[in-house]
Amino acid sequence: MISIIDDDEFMLDAVRNLVRSLGYSAAAFSSAEDYLRSDYLRGSACVIADVQMPGMTGTDLQDRLIADGLRTPIIFMTAYFDQRVQKRVMDAGAFGFLGKPFDDECLIKCIDEALRGSGVRSTEH
Repeated sequence: MISIIDDDEFMLDAVRNLVRSLGYSAAAFSSAEDYLRSDYLRGSACVIADVQMPGMTGTDLQDRLIADGLRTPIIFMTAYFDQRVQKRVMDAGAFGFLGKPFDDECLIKCIDEALRGSGVRSTEH
């Protein structure tokens, strides 16, 4: 199961459809809080999350998962590229940091790396 978190409904649907087209199950959430309350919290093989969302941000979510001992691979996407944020999330173990709009192949590469658990991490802006 790949969990996708984004407050932009269009982006949420687009990423969910891409993930499903790859043959993976996908669950979509419009907020980090909804994901944290879900049954998928411990069952997600990978999380794809927007950085900037109302309420809990993607970076806050990453911090929370780490604090709770959950090392679920995370791929970030953002419309507001910031090198400091990129460095922070990548240093904390993110598997990707993609600037919106991004090429589908870049996200697919990040998903493959995250699910394989490789040490390779991808960035694009």
